[in-house]
Formats: sequence, C-alpha cells, structure tokens
Amino acid sequence: MYPRAGLGGIGSGSDRGLPRVCDAPVPEGQKKDCGLDPYLIIHSKSTFADQQTLKLQEAPDMVPVGELPRHMLLSVDRHLCGQVVPGSRIVATGIYSTFQNKNKRDGPSALQKPYLRVVHLEFDSPTAGGGGSNPFGVQFTPEEEEEFNEMARSDGFYERFARSVGPSIYGSLDIKKAVACLLFGGSKKVLPDGMRLRGDINVLLLGDPGTAKSQLLKFVEKVAPIAVYTSGKGSSAAGLTASVQRDSVSREFYLEGGAMVLADTGVVCIDEFDKMRDEDRVAIHEAMEQQTISIAKAGITTVLNSRTSVLAAANPVFGRYDEGRSPGENIDFQTTILSRFDMIFIVKDEHNEARDRSIAKHVMNIHMNRPTENAESYVEGELSLEKMKRYIAYCKAKCAPRLSPDAQEMLSSHFVSLRQQVQQVERDNDERSSIPITVRQLEAIIRISESLAKMTLSPVVQNHHVEEAIRLFKFSTMDAVSAGSADGLSRGELSEEMTRIEKELRRRLPIGWSTSYQSLVKEFVTTQGFSNHALERTLFILEKREVIRFSGQKKVVHRVGV
Repeated sequence: MYPRAGLGGIGSGSDRGLPRVCDAPVPEGQKKDCGLDPYLIIHSKSTFADQQTLKLQEAPDMVPVGELPRHMLLSVDRHLCGQVVPGSRIVATGIYSTFQNKNKRDGPSALQKPYLRVVHLEFDSPTAGGGGSNPFGVQFTPEEEEEFNEMARSDGFYERFARSVGPSIYGSLDIKKAVACLLFGGSKKVLPDGMRLRGDINVLLLGDPGTAKSQLLKFVEKVAPIAVYTSGKGSSAAGLTASVQRDSVSREFYLEGGAMVLADTGVVCIDEFDKMRDEDRVAIHEAMEQQTISIAKAGITTVLNSRTSVLAAANPVFGRYDEGRSPGENIDFQTTILSRFDMIFIVKDEHNEARDRSIAKHVMNIHMNRPTENAESYVEGELSLEKMKRYIAYCKAKCAPRLSPDAQEMLSSHFVSLRQQVQQVERDNDERSSIPITVRQLEAIIRISESLAKMTLSPVVQNHHVEEAIRLFKFSTMDAVSAGSADGLSRGELSEEMTRIEKELRRRLPIGWSTSYQSLVKEFVTTQGFSNHALERTLFILEKREVIRFSGQKKVVHRVGV
C-alpha cells in the first residue's frame, strides 16, 4: 500500500490513502482484533520521492484589462522538482485533480480544491547568446522566415518600422526610433571571468503633460512579446521586485515575483516614474544594470533574474519643463538612476502654429475615423501589431550582432569627443551636469548600434549603424545635458544677456507706457545683437512677475509694475 501521490496525500496527513479497515480473512472461531486504521507506514523501509508545490499564475500579457490574473496550484515530483524559479514561463502538462484542504476539515467534506499533478514541464528559456527569448517556443514557418528576411533586406525598413510604432501618435519620430531600438535590444555578453554585460536598453521620456508619453508606453505593452505595465504611484518596492509570502498550508515562506521578475526577457513600462517614492525607486537600481534582484528576507537569501528593458515616463518637477532653469532643477532624479538610462528624452510641448494645426488635423482625423493625409504610405508601410510582435521575437531569437573593427574605432573616438563636450558645458555653466556621461553611456551607444543591426538581421554592426546610434544619443541624452542652452549660448551667458535686456527694458519703458513687440525685437535683436531666445525668456519672466503684460495677441507690450 502506498499513499496517494499529489497534494491529496501530502496535504492531509502522511497516512492518507491507506485502508481504514483490515480486510485479512479471520480464521473460523476467532474474533477480529484489528480496529480502525490498523496500518502504519514503516519509514525506515519506505522509498521517498521529492515533491514540490508550485503556484502557476497567468502571464501578465495574457490577462484582460480590468481582471485579476488567475492562478492554480501545481504538484511536481521526482526529477521535476527544483526546475523552475519565480518568474519562469512554463507550459505545464498534467492530470487535473482535487484535494481537501486540511485547514478546513471541519467544513463540508464535499468542498475540494483543484490542482494539477504535473507530468511534464516545457520551459521558455532564453536563446543562448541571442540576447532575447523565444516565448513559449514559438515556431516560425519557412514562409515566415523568408518574409522576415525579405523585410529586413528591404530599403528603408528601419524608418518603416519606426513609423509603425504608435501610428496614431503624431510626430516624435526620433522617440519612436528609440522605442524600436528598445524593443529589439542589443546583444547579451558573458565574459570569461563570469561577468555579464546587459543587452537590454532603458529609455526615459521626461516632459510636459499631453505629449503622448503614456500612449507610447501602452503601445509597447501591446507590441512587445513579453511586457508588464505599471504606474509609479501604485507600485511598491516589493511589487516591482519580489515579496516574501507565507504558505497557508505548510506555513513556510516562499517568494512571489514582482513586475521586474514577471517581465524577465521582456519590457517593463513604468508610467508616472517621478511619482514613485525614493525608497521604491532605489529598489530597481540593481535590476536595471546588473539585471538581477537579490533577496535576503525571512531566512530566504537568493538572486532572481530580471533581464528586462525599462521604458519609463515622467513629468518635470514643476509639471512643465521650465526653460529658465537648469536640467538638474527640472529633473528630480538622482544621478545614480539617470546613468542607468541609455537614452533620456526631454519632450517639450512647444507652441508652433503650423505644428499645432497639423496635430489638430491629425487628432480630428482619428476621431472621425478618417484616413490621414499620408494614408497611402501607412497602407504600404505600417506593419500590423501581430507581425511586429513575431518579427521582434524572430530577430531576438536568431540574431546577436557584434561590432566590426571600424565601428569600434568610430565609437571610441566619438565617446572621447562626447566627454569633452560635456566637460565644456560644465565649465561654461560652472556646475556639474545632473545627467552624467560615463562608461555606461559608451555601452549604451554600443547597445543601440547592436539593436539597429539586429532590426535588419545584420550579424555585424557597421559604421552606418554606429552613426545613427550616436545621432539618437545626441538627440536624446546629450540634448538633455545641454538643455537650457540656446542659440549657441551657455546658461551662464544666457543669464547675463537676460539681466542686461531687463535692465535696458526697464530704462526704456516707464510704468504706464506701451510699445509693440516688433519694435522691441528690432531694437534688442537687430540693433543691439541680443539673441531672440534671451529676449523671449526675459519678457516671459517679467510677465510672470507682473512687471509687463501683453495685449492684442502678444503684439503690444504694456509696462504695469515695478
């Protein structure tokens, strides 16, 4: 006699499954001495088998909006024990069974809990060296592979893919290109000494409200093969990394993975990144660079994998980006977290009549379900979500580009010049840059170059990949470093010009007097040689201080105060 295998045998007592009554024949004339439950297990003569209870949860990208992920208990034994860790993606095959929870013996005996007695586990393991994963062993048909290779070889595929990212969002093509790079990622590397270099790209979108940052995050959640979306205010450190729970049956502690663990080999989209508490934000430092999460809680000391890309969106300190302040005053993040982002975009809602008209027209067309002006190019160029998702999975599974010698030389020389440029900006502004340019940023440009090569299934990173990577990096992070500089002026020079313009303006325009905006431009910019940007900033600040006011659609300037 053996106890019944599975949760029923272990969960409700070690003798469960043994006969309650002895059915041995009794000799004639003798009384049956066996009572109830006469059998005992002799442990010294028994053969033991390992057993493990797992909790299987629905993958985050498969959960419908507004619903909680469903979960189920699994019972694995023998060679299947110890095969999975929190965050692993598996396909389990087994026998659907039920057991009675021993904590509810007083309740109705007909109440049973379901579980799956596993006979086979299929693992979703990252492709060796590919820097990505093949979710649930996705198979590609020869026709699909031929189509994908044809797409990669086609002219202008990089631009076409970038336009397909968030097609309902107007403009922001360089940001879409950066998001496309994030979706493909670079190549992971394992050095001979065991050190791992991450291949995943992290991007931060920092800017004014209403610039479609959250829409881009939502789109990435849909198009990435593995993605988790979370909001900064509603996320704790444990919810992002991992928490320790106590099992209700065995009373033992176990680990439950958070968003960064569940999105292993995928993308984590964190909205409202600036609203997170500092102690929660610090928790993802290790996950963003080392791509692991170390846990030492309740006697459990372990390391979980968190090989994810992070796409974060945040607002500046004052709600909108203030041009008159330095990047450090606008960006309320520590240098340690900023250096972990490969690209930092400052998205400004600039007032431009032609651009505003185009955006308004685009939004109206979307609301009226009418095709946009360049609908023909969309029909030709835009890829469907499903095709994009499968193409990304194919590239991540099949391609791991490496740098060519020429590309290495170009990268090293550009990195030196970037460092000199930052040093010059710091010297001009007489303060340290809040966005550091370190060796991490050199690795960031390498990863961007590799992702551009991977996008076109190129096994080697060529010079044109490096040139585009440097252009994207300069447009994003380097632009953020020198933000506040305009017309070739450093912030120190700009501040000095604004002081001189204000002094001259107060002298030329007494209280109660008025003049036209054009006459001010003619006098200060054309005649005296001040920059137009400095004049506009000075008038903006004086208006806020209620020294001047505008009328007639900002065509007339009135001096109203001291």
